[in-house]
Amino acid sequence: MSDRAILSGNEAIARGAWEAGVTFGSGYPGTPSSEILPALTDLGECYTEWSVNEKCALEAAAGASLAGARCLVTMKHVGLNVAADPFFTLSYVGVNGALVVVTADDPAMHSSQNEQDSRHYARAAKVPVLEPSDSQEARDFAIRAMQISEQFDTPVLLRTLTRIAHSDGIVTLGERTVPERECGPVMDREKYVMIPAYARKRRAIMRERTKKLTEFAETTDLNRIEAGSPEIGIVTSSVAYQYAKEACPAGSFLKLGITWPLPPEKIRQFAASVDKLYVVEELDPFLKDQILAFGVAVEDLPESLQLGELNPERVEAGLRGEDVTPPESDLAPRPPVLCAGCPHRGVFMTLRKLKAFVTGDIGCYTLGTLPPLQALHTCLCMGAGIGASHGIEMACPETKKKVAVIGDSTFVHSGITGLVNIAYNGGSSVTVILDNSTTAMTGGQDHPGTGVTLSGRPGRVLDIPGICRAAGIPNVEVVDPRDLTQVEDTLKQAMESDEAWVIVAQCGCVLKTRERNPVFEIDEDLCIQCGICVQTGCPAFSVREAEDGGKPQPVIDPALCVGCGLCAQVCPKDAISRTE
Repeated sequence: MSDRAILSGNEAIARGAWEAGVTFGSGYPGTPSSEILPALTDLGECYTEWSVNEKCALEAAAGASLAGARCLVTMKHVGLNVAADPFFTLSYVGVNGALVVVTADDPAMHSSQNEQDSRHYARAAKVPVLEPSDSQEARDFAIRAMQISEQFDTPVLLRTLTRIAHSDGIVTLGERTVPERECGPVMDREKYVMIPAYARKRRAIMRERTKKLTEFAETTDLNRIEAGSPEIGIVTSSVAYQYAKEACPAGSFLKLGITWPLPPEKIRQFAASVDKLYVVEELDPFLKDQILAFGVAVEDLPESLQLGELNPERVEAGLRGEDVTPPESDLAPRPPVLCAGCPHRGVFMTLRKLKAFVTGDIGCYTLGTLPPLQALHTCLCMGAGIGASHGIEMACPETKKKVAVIGDSTFVHSGITGLVNIAYNGGSSVTVILDNSTTAMTGGQDHPGTGVTLSGRPGRVLDIPGICRAAGIPNVEVVDPRDLTQVEDTLKQAMESDEAWVIVAQCGCVLKTRERNPVFEIDEDLCIQCGICVQTGCPAFSVREAEDGGKPQPVIDPALCVGCGLCAQVCPKDAISRTE
């Protein structure tokens, strides 16, 4: 095996955790963190799982840590919201085996609903946070995080960003070392049972730990000064360090690997060595506000640098005091669309036709809000669509045409409780579970509804319709979303009912099934150029301008068509049919 490899940041984190002797890995897929656990699984010698949600993942890891295992938990930034309850109390409890939580933030919201800065969680929970700036540090910091976790009896937050997670770099590899310790839970009630009397004692211990971590931050090589020109000094971390180095190569740098707790004396020492001090960081002024609180003067940068992703050009302009905004791409816009043959399309086409108010959720189906479908009206967080639909009904009982949509993986993640809430409180909301048998948007991972675990072992298949009936929903129907007549008839019946309904639209994700039927074509002699087929939003459709200035002619690209047949079902003139 080579001692060096080209790895993405996510792969490097997995490698570092594996070398550090991790034997338990859990998480929930979410871009940009999704590749970490599969990479750890491929390395072997470690139990890994996709958990039902991030809270379950962290709680399982807490148990494994209690039993002495070194543990890695992975999620994206909004997943840390879901895991926040155990995360905060784990800071009181501490660890037995190391416990490192990886959270991947997503500046510019490439695949997220907000630009959350997870460092605030670390500060609020009093958990140390490490931030690597490239793939080599991603590997190294994963190892150091495990060591710090056990040295200071604390969970550790390893924060990455989209560009760290998905950028490749050369990484020097090491051997795997698994610490020798007995396997089994530790009996220590005052440490692991957080009743108020014990928690008050742990709170005091946690304060002392923070003091020790601050002393550690002052001396560790994870925080280093890179002396350069004394005219300008830059405090920075993570990928912002790379941007700042490129924008101002002659400057002096305080490169922070630990961004909470900060080393106040090192910062004061560095500030005294330069004429002007800047703080370059991505998203919130997390470092800057703390440095100002230390009584250290910091030069202002344009507030626009807090919006979106940084890059060397933006940082360079900001250091000149120019107000900069994230640059517009000079490429032609390419809005995201549901794939050709996506089973969600038929449901949204029907909801649009029925003029339903649709409360949505997180997943591929969120794209149902975009033209030409425009059939989804809310999206807050995972599981929220069901709750929002119930709230609309309770606030405005006369509102009939309201429907919640949620994916199968998201339903398992956080939708079941919302459905129980509807049944318990006597609601009559309609919920459509878009069951395509995968966690599609994050890369096609398995979940309890597929019956396959992360390691490929068979697991028990969750009966989604059965769960809905057990929750107390009186009407549960399964439909084929490619059958528009069945979908419309069932939705009409549900929307006119005074009882709660769940409609499970079952059809596999076309990217996983790879199903391709004979493609469709348009008989231009029969076509009246009404454009209804184009309004399906299928990417296999385009239009050809008429030479005589008439209506554009719809055209089906046979290379993109997968033969789902939705377009043929909506054509009023039967001008669309399968090819021979």
